[in-house]
Amino acid sequence: MIIDFAKANPRDAYGWMINSIGPRPIAWVSTQSLSGITNLAPFSFFQAVSAYPPVLMFVPVNNRDGQKKDTLLNIEATKEFVVNVVAYKDVEAMNMSSYPLPHDESEFTTFSIPQTPSSKVKPPRVTSAAVAFECVLHDIYPVGANAQVVFGRIVSAYVDENVLASDGYPDPVKLNLVGRLGRDTYSRTTDLFDLGRP
Repeated sequence: MIIDFAKANPRDAYGWMINSIGPRPIAWVSTQSLSGITNLAPFSFFQAVSAYPPVLMFVPVNNRDGQKKDTLLNIEATKEFVVNVVAYKDVEAMNMSSYPLPHDESEFTTFSIPQTPSSKVKPPRVTSAAVAFECVLHDIYPVGANAQVVFGRIVSAYVDENVLASDGYPDPVKLNLVGRLGRDTYSRTTDLFDLGRP
């Protein structure tokens, strides 16, 4: 079977991609509006980009009505955000935070998700997240009329010392992160194997 993406409608292209590319890490992004209202939303088009400078990216696709999501509107206005990693213990809260609330309502408040002040940016981090990357906006790159790639420069990170391995870096087993697959399916980082580089 060959899928001609040049002829596929956007929903079909999206379906083929999200059901084939995975597991995708989840960026649980917290932002804050200029008026101080916090926002929290998950995004599975997310990845590290560079270590020097330290940059990550995620993609907030517009709502089905074509409007920009609150996350993007807040980042455009304040130039700051936090990317929280998502552990298995937080999947229910993460899933609830994907519900489309009005712009003047906070997912932290509505869904009783504990928050903690960040060290260098105004948006708070998710208290239960073992790792949270505080970012300032590096750039926004539009992709067509429906998506924007947000690049963030990491200026600080919170790391829970309980997830560290003997080498001082986070242990994937202790992190117990989840990944996004297609449909309503997720994966866990519990089935691991090592493979040395040649």
